[in-house]
Amino acid sequence: MKTNAVIATSGGEWWALAAPRSASKRPNHSTLLCATLARMMRTLDTDYLVIGAGAMGMAFTDALIDHADVHVTMVDRRHGPGGHWLDAYPFVRLHQASTFYGVASTVIGGGAIQQYGPEEGLHERAGRAQIQAYYEAIMERRFLGSGRVNFLSGSDHHLEGTAHVVTSRVSGERLQVDVRRRVVDAAYLAPVIPALTPPPFAVGEGVRVATINELTTLESAPSSYVIVGSGKTATDAIVWLLGNGLDPDRIVWVRPRDAWMLNRAVIQPDPAVYTGVTADTFEAAAESQTIEEVFLRLEDAGVMIRVDRAVAPTMARAPTLGGWELELLRSVEHVVRLGHIRAANKGHLVLDGGVVPIPEDALVVHCAGKGLTNPPMVPIWGPELIRLQSIRAGFPCFGGALAGYVEATRDDDRERNRLCPPNIFGDTLADWAQMQYRGSKAVATFGAEPDIAAWANACHLNPSAIPPAQRDQPAVQAARARIAGSYERGLLRLAIYARESSRQDPGSPSG
Repeated sequence: MKTNAVIATSGGEWWALAAPRSASKRPNHSTLLCATLARMMRTLDTDYLVIGAGAMGMAFTDALIDHADVHVTMVDRRHGPGGHWLDAYPFVRLHQASTFYGVASTVIGGGAIQQYGPEEGLHERAGRAQIQAYYEAIMERRFLGSGRVNFLSGSDHHLEGTAHVVTSRVSGERLQVDVRRRVVDAAYLAPVIPALTPPPFAVGEGVRVATINELTTLESAPSSYVIVGSGKTATDAIVWLLGNGLDPDRIVWVRPRDAWMLNRAVIQPDPAVYTGVTADTFEAAAESQTIEEVFLRLEDAGVMIRVDRAVAPTMARAPTLGGWELELLRSVEHVVRLGHIRAANKGHLVLDGGVVPIPEDALVVHCAGKGLTNPPMVPIWGPELIRLQSIRAGFPCFGGALAGYVEATRDDDRERNRLCPPNIFGDTLADWAQMQYRGSKAVATFGAEPDIAAWANACHLNPSAIPPAQRDQPAVQAARARIAGSYERGLLRLAIYARESSRQDPGSPSG
């Protein structure tokens, strides 16, 4: 006897229909056994089981239900949708325009332009509260409201043999999910953030260490802040501290590597602007002899920026940065470039390259999480799982949505994998070249399919989207002509630079 479960799709409650039995008969041993098993393991049938309700899982599901008549069950260990945004620091904002983030059916904030402040005229960048509210609304109104999505929040997924079992972290109840079509790993690229990871260095007795999340709740101000990290979290911490009146001389910035970042002013949802950046990239690659020269040319073109122009960056994860933020970051003069911290002791730091004194009451701010992760590239459509990964260069929400659209509109996994090859995120300069090379090839491949091209050009998550009404604009035409003149040689040079990347697979330029 099988007990079917009807799951309450919000709030984490679990309900089941009672097992049928004859009213004229007393319960026998078999019936009692079924009732016992029902309490232990209820069942739910679904077409797709999506593990992870973060950015990529939400984008995939949104596109899938938009283009296929299917039922989806989403599982996440957190209490709601949104992934790492539920653990983010209070003052975090998207580093890119809100238009490029979220799900394809709904633009965060409606695509509004900033009307005042240092980024007046640029597209809005949503903060933590707005993004959390956005994902909650998508889940409640679009997904659950459709009747075609269930959400098992506060729950863990695991396999028992071949059975997919979901266990509630709240009640401990277990549910077997019978999947008719596919299981989707939407957490394959789940970011690693400092708030959820211990400091990657030893901490001596009496040393004050905090995550960036804790900066807003300090009860007493230290004489000095030691910011540990080279990426976006570290720059956000410094910008927030300086924006709250802290003297830059009270900041010690431990920067193991210097980074290239993108100029936010040119990473905008405007076809003329973004197509121009694409042209700049191919021209820089075509005309350079080294990957370092590519970045210098892009810096001259106003695409790439770095905090210290006297230091050659070796990191290229390339988040966007505003000019006003760059000015603030350059005001911090006490920068430590002695590798990674091995230990934070009272009165001094021990690093790869030496020892640095700090005030005894200094607050060490741990901003050294890996952020975006780079697990091994595998085919997105595998025999057991769909593993969501980036496809074009960057912009993972678009990758999730594209995978959802292709899953809904194609029947053969070999064709799906041909159209959507996996990509990496940048880290080293060679990794960035690899990401650009693979992403450019992927765009050319899926863009050759008329239906995908039409969908992508109408998708706000796609930075390369050119709506038909804007295709004939002179600035767009001029940028496309520049791309046509440099694409082949630029792609060839990117392939050469990518050979130095440690992130290879059989389909890479050096494979």
